[in-house]
Amino acid sequence: MGFFSGLNAEKYDRQYSDRQLLAGIIGYFKPQSKRLTVVGVLLVAIAFISAALPLAVSRVVDLLKTQPTLQAIGLAGLALFLVGLGVWGLNWARRSMVVRAVGDVVLALRTQAFDAAAEHDLSFYDQFSSGRIVSRITSDTNDFGQLVVIVTDVGSQLITAVILGVVMFRTEWHLALLMLTFVPFMFLLTTAYRSLARRVTRNGMRAMAEVNAAIKETVSGISIAKNFRQEQSIFDIFDAANQQSYRVNVQRGFVLSLVFPTLNAVSGIFVGILVYAGGMSIQQGIVTAGAWYLFILSLDSFVMPISNLSAFWAQIQQGLSAAERVFALIDADPNVVQTDRQDVPRLKGEVRFEGLGFRYTDKEPILRDFSLTIRPGETLALVGHTGAGKSSIAKLIARFYEFQSGKLLIDGHDIRTFDLQQYRRQLGIVSQVPFLFSGTVAQNIRYAAPAVSDEEMLDMARKIGEGEWLETLPDGLHTEVGERGARLSMGQRQLVALMRVLMQKPAIFILDEATASVDPFTEWQIQQALNLILSESTSILIAHRLSTVKAADRIVVMDHGTIIEEGSHEGLLSQRGHYATLYNTYFRHQSLAYVEQAREMMK
Repeated sequence: MGFFSGLNAEKYDRQYSDRQLLAGIIGYFKPQSKRLTVVGVLLVAIAFISAALPLAVSRVVDLLKTQPTLQAIGLAGLALFLVGLGVWGLNWARRSMVVRAVGDVVLALRTQAFDAAAEHDLSFYDQFSSGRIVSRITSDTNDFGQLVVIVTDVGSQLITAVILGVVMFRTEWHLALLMLTFVPFMFLLTTAYRSLARRVTRNGMRAMAEVNAAIKETVSGISIAKNFRQEQSIFDIFDAANQQSYRVNVQRGFVLSLVFPTLNAVSGIFVGILVYAGGMSIQQGIVTAGAWYLFILSLDSFVMPISNLSAFWAQIQQGLSAAERVFALIDADPNVVQTDRQDVPRLKGEVRFEGLGFRYTDKEPILRDFSLTIRPGETLALVGHTGAGKSSIAKLIARFYEFQSGKLLIDGHDIRTFDLQQYRRQLGIVSQVPFLFSGTVAQNIRYAAPAVSDEEMLDMARKIGEGEWLETLPDGLHTEVGERGARLSMGQRQLVALMRVLMQKPAIFILDEATASVDPFTEWQIQQALNLILSESTSILIAHRLSTVKAADRIVVMDHGTIIEEGSHEGLLSQRGHYATLYNTYFRHQSLAYVEQAREMMK
């Protein structure tokens, strides 16, 4: 079940009855019904031929006992060769069709699981680890596919065993009864092994999970480790986890390598018993030499399916559990629920909160009876201490979270009635830490507007500081940004993120402004890009820079989910209230007057 096996269940996990689980699995295999029908026919054909092989050998033994001619020997050898060739050919056809059917099913299941994960709202990812979600989409879907392969293999062997059982009872029921007495011993042996194998396998996966966790943490924090010269320390942490994984997995490999040699040894004992009992029966004239040889040849074919069913029971349960986990991800109820899917025309950008109540959890109320109107084309700055509710307002406008009471209206329409994809196409959002995908600057700018040409991007780039920011990039628009934009400075990432929004031409713009310091020239370029966006959209700015606050038409001061002040920059300063305190604490040092005053004092 991947490296995350054995961890606690998620809240969205659910218990499916056997009937529900089987119905879900059958639903995915319905498109493969023709292929699986052929596989079923091949299974029966292989089973009959496999059962016929020891029967044919026994007849050959009896034939050669009475007619030991070269022609009889040649014909017998040719017949056995053709039977073996037929079994191989049919098995190849059966396996190739199973692999194709399973591949198609896993592809469909994985696609649907990823689609379900992508459709979930942000509150889903706040609650649940992305690593566990990835495990369900990758490892669990793969384990489900392995389940089907195992079932078809064991199923083929079981059909063979049943046919052989009938043949053996019809041939000599005394020896058949003796053979049946072996089955409980094999079943008990493999059941005991199953329990041990499950325990060591679980320990192996947990140990490997520790290795992965150590690698992820140390690689993610490698810059900090290097800053404090702790390379040896992080190696020691990894080495301890790796050594533990080595010991556990060697033990696991030792246990897993025991099963079939043990089963073969037990089968050897049973063969000895059959040889002795059969030999005595031949002496007494109860059975023929051919029938006796039939039982010896059939022992593995008869007993091994039962052994395999027991030995693979843990994997079968894992496969069923994998299917259950993937189905749970697909069937998880969304927190954000739309009441309708109305088409969204070009928005004017009016946003109105009416008595809205919102909380992330029952014990975490954020907004209470919140009301606010943002006029079309207005630039609104939200300021306040951490936890005041500023980011929550932006996330609600983006419809990333569900509010519990009140209304949120966009251009007079309930936001819950919109087609979300159409609505979000008219939103431009820049987060506090701009996220860039691996690729070029141009590819990241085109992310929301794939049809934009290089010329259009260059024209827009030149409106921002005459395009000088592009000249600082080694390959201009074709510069590789690296993972998460790591090859660019924070200021360059912000400019690329703002260019991405400019190309999108949104009706509503949301900016959670970064707090990272940038040089004055880059800040001026960022402000120019912002001004281009602000002039064309309704803008909600979670502001951390004085230049951004001053650019706003209106400033809303928030505290613990309520509006305590609102107005212009100068008007709020004159009130000497909460905003004035924020200004003197956070913003004043950014002003030119403060810088000039500080210089004078230093003289």
